[in-house]
Amino acid sequence: MGVSDAKLLKPTNPVGIVGYGSYVPRYRLPAKEVARIWTDGQGGLPIQEKAVAGIDEDVATMSIEAARNAMARAGIDPSRVRAVWVGSESHPYAVKPTSTIVAEAIGAVPNVQAADWQFACKAGTEAMVAALGFVGSGMAQYALAVGMDIAQGRPGDALEYTAGAGGAAFLLGPAAESLAVINGTYSYVTDTPDFWRRAYQKYPEHGQRFTGEPAYFAHITEAGQALMEALGTSPADYKYAVFHQPNTKFPQRAASMLGFKPEQINTGLLVSKIGNTYAGAAIIGLTAVLDEAGPGDRVLMVSFGSGAGSDAFDIKVTEALGARRDRAPKTSDYIARRTEIDYATYTRMRGKLVMK
Repeated sequence: MGVSDAKLLKPTNPVGIVGYGSYVPRYRLPAKEVARIWTDGQGGLPIQEKAVAGIDEDVATMSIEAARNAMARAGIDPSRVRAVWVGSESHPYAVKPTSTIVAEAIGAVPNVQAADWQFACKAGTEAMVAALGFVGSGMAQYALAVGMDIAQGRPGDALEYTAGAGGAAFLLGPAAESLAVINGTYSYVTDTPDFWRRAYQKYPEHGQRFTGEPAYFAHITEAGQALMEALGTSPADYKYAVFHQPNTKFPQRAASMLGFKPEQINTGLLVSKIGNTYAGAAIIGLTAVLDEAGPGDRVLMVSFGSGAGSDAFDIKVTEALGARRDRAPKTSDYIARRTEIDYATYTRMRGKLVMK
């Protein structure tokens, strides 16, 4: 076995995506509105607008919506799901799992394993890798992995422009009944302190000089390249590529560094219109791809989580996708459904104004 082969994470039993679903809140805060308040409208804007969770929405409620969409496309009895895992960096409770709420809401309790995952922006793919192993080992027939977040960003900070809300859910199961088969995955991790939030701090901090080259670009490219080497593929073998989307420029540059063309990443970039959804940023891009992909299409997805690490996936679409795709709303439907708000409304809805 070569070095590249040893890096590949591949299940004993073939595993695929049996159902998928996304969710994006309807409220939108234009980036120009943030600039109006903090920079008198001056300076470049990294995105056009971002999705904002409603006053009655949190990671639990949004995860339930995405999970229900995934279950609708899967068309299986929820009691057959043996794991519900929710990845996020904005769980509603510090001590109280989000996963049990989701499992209860979709009807998967009580014979189910449930847990919350945390690895910054790759918490969702972290849960997917675990689900891949759980199903691939034969311990479970189905496992649900969710990546969902609500924007965190100090008022006036750069994150306030780009940090959005939303995410996706994937039900993993036997490849024979899947919408898309996962051919393999690879994870690349180092201790790179580019982003963090200590206990009791309301907002995260970011190490400016670590964010780009040593963090995002190094991990994305290393993970993507290693997976392709292990599988003997090249960018030309993929119809689509999806990368973590903290803004619009980073994924485009990462794609170019790996040898992908703009047309291969345009579909996945659709979700950059609603801001960085943290744990859902890469996987919600994958839902946009699955919303239009055809049988035989191959997809490379690479996530990124600060701290830092990336998970790369090689995925191939099956004949089953077309018949089950329309059982739930498409990601583009959620993005098109929008209600614009101003900064004052955003401040009230997200608890930015604290009275002492």
